Order: sequence, then structure tokens, then C-alpha cells
Amino acid sequence: MEHASPVRWAGAPADVRALVGGAVLVLAYGTGVHVVQLVGSGFDPYPELPGWLRGYFVALTVLDPLAAVLLAGRRRSGVVLLVAVLVTDALANGWANYGLDPAAGVTPGRVGQAVISVLALVAVLTSHRLWRYAEGTGPRRRTAVSERRADR
Repeated sequence: MEHASPVRWAGAPADVRALVGGAVLVLAYGTGVHVVQLVGSGFDPYPELPGWLRGYFVALTVLDPLAAVLLAGRRRSGVVLLVAVLVTDALANGWANYGLDPAAGVTPGRVGQAVISVLALVAVLTSHRLWRYAEGTGPRRRTAVSERRADR
């Protein structure tokens, strides 16, 4: 898996490179968690959950590393997928831990859901900044500022 190397993100501010590096690590960790749960269950994870929710969590074994590779590769699609994965993961875990789990109070799953929710919020709040420094695949829109820079 590519990493958020200085070469890939050259020219981006240090805070943006740190955000990307952190996001790639979070996505790699998520990949590991979902792979361990999938393999450890004999490829039948989360039997107590509805099929659609099991399917979503299994899909994260592909979506997490895909988002990490795209983001590390400085692709705008990686920024979009990062936000989509973390926000939907927080929502899915919220449903599983509050809507379906009859336990009262704080549980390990609810703590994990809170962490994922914070990560999703950080991704949403920083996505505009990441987007600005990620390179899209289409033609770049020229602005008055970029025109002035090009004239120098």
C-alpha cells in the first residue's frame, strides 16, 4: 500500500501531510480489524446483525484499503471515499450498538463507535483542506490567484 510520502504530497503544507498520514493509518487499522473479524469468524462475521449490516461491514475490507491507497496517491476520490467510509461506518456502528444491542450503559462497542464518530467528524471538517491539495483527474480550474502565480 502506498503511503503519504513527501514525494506524493510534495508542495502540501505539513499539517495536510500529517492529516493524510493519519487518515491512511486509520484506514489501514480499519482494514486490519475487518479482516481479522472476517477470518476469525470463519468468514461468517457478525451473525447477530441483519444481512445488510453484515454486508456493509464486510465491504469495508475492500473500501478501507481502497480509500487509503487513493488518498495516499493524492487523489480527490480518496478524500471523498475517506469521508464516505468514516461517516457511514460511524452510522452503521451507531445502529449496531444503540439500535440493535440491548445492553445498557457503556460497552466496548459503544466506545469504539464514539471513536469512529470523532474520526468521521475530523474527516468531514478537514475534507475541504485535503481536497484543495489533492490532485483531481480532470482539468484544473484556473482562478485569479493561480493566474497571477502563473504570470510570475
